[in-house]
Amino acid sequence: MTMLAPYAVTEINSKGRRVAEPAPQGRGEFQRDRDRIVHSTAFRRLEYKTQVFVNHEGDLFRTRLTHSIEVAQIARSIARVLHLNEDLSEAIAYAHDLGHTPFGHAGQDALNDCMREHGGFEHNLQSLRTVEVLEEHYADFDGLNLVYETREGILKHCSLRNAQQLGELGRRFIEKRQPSLEAQLNNYADEIAYNNHDIDDGLRSGLISLAQLEDVALVAKHLAAVRAAYPGLGERRLIHETVRRLINEQTLDLLRTTEAAIASSGVASLDDVRTAGRLVGFSEQMHAALQPLRKFLRENLYWHFRVLREMAKAKRVIADLFDAFMNDPRLLPPQYQQRAADDKPRAIADYIAGMTDRYAMKEHHRLFAISPI
Repeated sequence: MTMLAPYAVTEINSKGRRVAEPAPQGRGEFQRDRDRIVHSTAFRRLEYKTQVFVNHEGDLFRTRLTHSIEVAQIARSIARVLHLNEDLSEAIAYAHDLGHTPFGHAGQDALNDCMREHGGFEHNLQSLRTVEVLEEHYADFDGLNLVYETREGILKHCSLRNAQQLGELGRRFIEKRQPSLEAQLNNYADEIAYNNHDIDDGLRSGLISLAQLEDVALVAKHLAAVRAAYPGLGERRLIHETVRRLINEQTLDLLRTTEAAIASSGVASLDDVRTAGRLVGFSEQMHAALQPLRKFLRENLYWHFRVLREMAKAKRVIADLFDAFMNDPRLLPPQYQQRAADDKPRAIADYIAGMTDRYAMKEHHRLFAISPI
């Protein structure tokens, strides 16, 4: 195993678990976290949760599950070069979307609208709630009892109001401290994965074209290089080779920029990392080059009329379900009825957020479709 840097997270400098447990045998604490996440119910559900396209639209588009695996691959590769904790990086990547609603960001926006008068809804907080409360596997505790640093990495964003309710985990947002480098790099591995693979899915769907992408300088550069190196290459191979090179360029830029930032900062411990400014990031040149790509994907893919039509339907599904359960919580499954006795809106949000795309559509059909009794 590669020797870890002095500022990496280790079992020695970790803040440990909320509920003490015997040390694992045959694996480390962060491997145990990764394994618990992979075996969780929420992780399996990611197979049928939307990335951009609703699950029923095609078998070859990314889902939250395949996206999480791709993020983990990128994060672990970067962690290895930087001598950071690979197992922690992988665990954070697998867990970062566990609390995402069905129907992607449209589902989150709809559920947040429904919960506006009840504390709101945010998928990072829901991912944390999933691993701390909602997973029911172990006799000794609720959730998965993950180590502090895994939970810290899951929580990418947090309002001050919510941070004040999270105890030690929320303190860094109040004190403007940084998370571990493993957590920081996961944020960028997430962006590298979804930007580039949304290009692939967008092209596969026919909603965007290679001709349009030639107006995005960062993509056009690699398209031209592939075409020059491989004249007459088929379109699928051309797309894959271009996306592969895009991912490689962004990953190498992130590595070089981060290595330089770490070296110039003089950090020598995990505590130093927490009090330093953000150390993981792209160069100014790469950041500028990515802006037109983000704008292109937003305007041509995420706001494409066909995508927006599906998302409008998805929002209605979420809103209809929430209203039905609020009006009569007896429609909830028994375990959520019990939760609703303490906090009805949050119990309903937990139920809806845990749904897959297809389950949400089936539940909506069961509640609202007019059919023979």
